[in-house]
Amino acid sequence: MRTEGIRELLLQALETELGGVQIYENAVQCAAHHELRREWERFLGQTKNHVNVVRTILVKLGVDPERETTGREIARAIAGALVDAMIVARNSGDPRTAELVAAECVVLAETNDHRNWELIDEAAKGLDFPGAPVLSRARNDVAAEVEEHLFHTAAWCRELWRESLGVPAALPPPEVRAAAAASRNSS
Repeated sequence: MRTEGIRELLLQALETELGGVQIYENAVQCAAHHELRREWERFLGQTKNHVNVVRTILVKLGVDPERETTGREIARAIAGALVDAMIVARNSGDPRTAELVAAECVVLAETNDHRNWELIDEAAKGLDFPGAPVLSRARNDVAAEVEEHLFHTAAWCRELWRESLGVPAALPPPEVRAAAAASRNSS
């Protein structure tokens, strides 16, 4: 494995998480459904923790978390564009459209975040250096949350689209209701 590639992946992952905080802050403002707003508020808190997790990884591996790269600049621009899209939608005056646009933006951001964490896991498994356990532990700490962020928001997005098309929609989506029920039953 190439050390420079891992460093770049981690720096872009940090930028993706930082952008994720901004994306969730804006998405919460766009959420018209109370259940979705609550879920995104929870995801916002978890994403703030993910920022700390990636920063910690970088420090433990001796990489300056403030190091700028072209890839990091691009990740920041992508997050900024998603935030801008939500602001435009929110300013349109149509709360349902703003909510749907926010869901789409979150899905796009979380798809990238999910891929980053999959690659971090691959790097942890394929590395023969002292930092591999650091990557593996971090991935294990956030894996379930990253999965939930992507798959729940994708389900919300699908159902919000159905609603906008006049097709019967399940809000909150069945996947979200099932996960909530399972969580209540395990408590």
